[in-house]
Amino acid sequence: MATRLHHSAIVAHDLDSSISFYRDGIGLEVLMDHVFEGDWPGLFDAPSTHLRSVFLGDRRHPDAGVVELVVFGGDNSPVFAAPGASSAGPGFFLLSFYVDVDAVLHRLDALGFGPARRIEQPAPTGFVTMASLSDPDGVRIELVDIGAVSGSGAGAG
Repeated sequence: MATRLHHSAIVAHDLDSSISFYRDGIGLEVLMDHVFEGDWPGLFDAPSTHLRSVFLGDRRHPDAGVVELVVFGGDNSPVFAAPGASSAGPGFFLLSFYVDVDAVLHRLDALGFGPARRIEQPAPTGFVTMASLSDPDGVRIELVDIGAVSGSGAGAG
């Protein structure tokens, strides 16, 4: 059996804003929205036994991975201090998506998310359009033009 990454989880400080970012902006679909009771304090050092989990992904490509938005507790209030934009130091760096960069940046801008940084990155098959911005919880997001999937697959992250 091959080892594959299943999902990455983000503790959402404003779940509605985070869902809008990933669903309406990036273009992922809500695959699951469920509340789980469990020993999350024992497993994750979480502040509650109540966990709301929202999985977002692409139903047509289930092996592409999933972004999970997590809220601990009985409401949508933050349980940790909101993080700032991450640096390029050791540890988690970014989530990267193959998308139509222009279309996604247009949708994100219309939703009030941004600003984004955008470059044309040299690659073996030409130039690849890339952009980066932070999600509502400060997670760095890299957008790589979908054309790179059929081309070189070049990306920085």
